[in-house]
Amino acid sequence: MILQENATLQQKLAILSDAAKYDVACTSSGVARKAEAGSIGNTEAAGICHTFSGDGRCISLLKILYTNECVFDCKYCVNRCSNDVPRASFTPEEICTLTMEFYRRNYIEGLFLSSGILHSPNETMEQICKALRDLRIIHRFNGYIHCKAIPGADPALIEMAGWYADRMSINLELPTEEGLKRLAPNKTRKTILTPMRQIQNGMAESREYLGMKGGNYGAYHFTQERKQKRLVMRGAKDTFGTHAISRGVASASGAHTVSRGVKGVPGTNADNGGYKISHSGSGDSVITGTDLMRQGKTTSGLQLWNSCDTKRGFVPAGQSTQMIIGASGETDYEIMAVSEALYRRFDLKRVFYSAFINVNKDSTLPALDSQPPLRREHRLYQADFLLRYYGFEANELLSPSHPNFNTYLDPKCDWALGHLELFPVEIESADYDTLLRVPGIGVKSAGRIIRARRTGRVDFDSLKAMGVVLKRAIYFITCHGRMFQDFLKVEEDYITRSLLADNTDVMRGFGERVTYRQLSLFDDFPNGGLV
Repeated sequence: MILQENATLQQKLAILSDAAKYDVACTSSGVARKAEAGSIGNTEAAGICHTFSGDGRCISLLKILYTNECVFDCKYCVNRCSNDVPRASFTPEEICTLTMEFYRRNYIEGLFLSSGILHSPNETMEQICKALRDLRIIHRFNGYIHCKAIPGADPALIEMAGWYADRMSINLELPTEEGLKRLAPNKTRKTILTPMRQIQNGMAESREYLGMKGGNYGAYHFTQERKQKRLVMRGAKDTFGTHAISRGVASASGAHTVSRGVKGVPGTNADNGGYKISHSGSGDSVITGTDLMRQGKTTSGLQLWNSCDTKRGFVPAGQSTQMIIGASGETDYEIMAVSEALYRRFDLKRVFYSAFINVNKDSTLPALDSQPPLRREHRLYQADFLLRYYGFEANELLSPSHPNFNTYLDPKCDWALGHLELFPVEIESADYDTLLRVPGIGVKSAGRIIRARRTGRVDFDSLKAMGVVLKRAIYFITCHGRMFQDFLKVEEDYITRSLLADNTDVMRGFGERVTYRQLSLFDDFPNGGLV
């Protein structure tokens, strides 16, 4: 371990910003909070973009570690205790200084703060909480803050961070417990899932009394809610239970709803926090039970309602997690099943997938000369969107007999080719959920089709204007009973050949040698950027 004693603030920043580059679990803030009198910063200016992407979006987030010293020895991590790398630690005051100075210079719009484990989880989390509190209370920073929760830290410290941060995340690291034991022996699934559950329950409780300030729901929740409404309206059985979880959904036999109780798990009707399910002819949900606020505390254990000088609620932008892809032997099917369970049982806003980059010499890891599985990461993100926005389930996309995604076709096309009995779909009569399953039709274009049908006929020219990707969609749709071309056939081999012919350069570049690099906080050019 190479400790940088008496390092300057700029030297610390160079070390700790570089050490944070492998953490991808940060994206758009998911919370809207404008500037206020007496405060500095907001979560809306400049779009708050936190992803390193190739489409022109910029990173306006200061992404740093509190420390890269760590007592853990995770085999995949560059900051593992057995690595001889330069080490440094900020103080809470230095984090505040950096954040405010960078913000005043319009370099950033928010802060992403993670950390190694310095001495113990509690000591590390305590210093992080002090930095967040000073930013919010002393410096009146009103911008976006994404904070990593330290597994194994005291629940009181997790809660305190939740009142000051906009988003929190706990990295699941690896999809299976076996992989975690093998590659991260100092971590357990329990120490990761316990704070995740605490944050979920805290968000639900804060949402109950502070409205959407308490961890707004993720896209997966609303997609499942829409599916439940449609099932109830059709008189079908709820796939997750016997009741719908939507607001006042009526069925033929009268309304039945499950209240959004503090302990309730979105997507299920199990464990409703002590509340009763009420049936009424009007479809309104009637909640009966104990007035939790009158008791002075809540069933999820939130104790700091009045102790933290904040009006933003508990983790208002929700929580996320990250999984490393390619470090262990899990299949895509196992990974997507875990992601679906996290969305369903822990109300996560996002699951991030990080292609494994081998930075350590260890016999349990893939060879150093192996390239990061970027194409696989890309397919997992595509499938993740299908779960969250399109109503797909993991066992629809993959199965034990077909455990990995197609290399050359996106998951939606691959699914459609395996279910050609459902196609072609008639654009003039298909419902919203059916349209979403057509390759080339997205969430926005499906909505536009539904609205356009109310006022006139929809043809292929208008579909293109609505944003439908016709080069994929034409094999799966008809307009007024006719396909785009009479010679088109709904046949697997024909469609597959046509799709691949239209995408001869598909995924080109994913097979090239790449190196990960985070944007430098300093000048990259010797002449100060002049060329």
